[in-house]
Amino acid sequence: MPSKKSSKIDTRKIQQVAFAWDNAGLTAGVDEAGRGPLAGPVMAAAVILDARNPILGLNDSKKLSPLLRERLYDEIRAKALCCSVAQASVEEIDRLNILQATLLAMRRAVEGLRLRPHMVLVDGNRLPTLDVRAEAIVRGDATVPAISAASILAKVTRDRWCRELDLQYPQYGFAGHKGYGTAAHLAALREHGACPEHRKTFAPVAKVLR
Repeated sequence: MPSKKSSKIDTRKIQQVAFAWDNAGLTAGVDEAGRGPLAGPVMAAAVILDARNPILGLNDSKKLSPLLRERLYDEIRAKALCCSVAQASVEEIDRLNILQATLLAMRRAVEGLRLRPHMVLVDGNRLPTLDVRAEAIVRGDATVPAISAASILAKVTRDRWCRELDLQYPQYGFAGHKGYGTAAHLAALREHGACPEHRKTFAPVAKVLR
């Protein structure tokens, strides 16, 4: 890209960069994190990787250690052509249902990309409503690098959110179980009731609200 240090602008270079990043060739990977937990938003990420700047070790975020996920998170943010993380709130999950809220978060992530992709590859078997070509790929988070990168961004973002929530509501142990329905989480629900970030339409939460 043109150097910021120079006051002279070479229009030929600008045209070359635009051609090299022609949107017609860009593919975005999309994945989510947080469909199963009993609390918090569902996160989604969209990533367009740079083929000239490869990232080693990309994989389904669930197969990576927390430390490696954090390292790859930083590398993805530094090396990807662009990326976007979005969410659907607890209120939207309760109003729409978790599937529709997940698809909404995915659509927001794609729409948040700085560059418009020509193709969007989504992990799973359902597609959000998009105005670009899209394909659903089962287990894409383990086989498509851009989807793997998206799964890592979404997972790390949600895990960080859970650690912050733990500071507000330490009695539930969100930093440990990340909102999933573990025995410890269910016991905390029975003892303390639900907090504002619990998903009221999920059965274990609805049970304590009766």
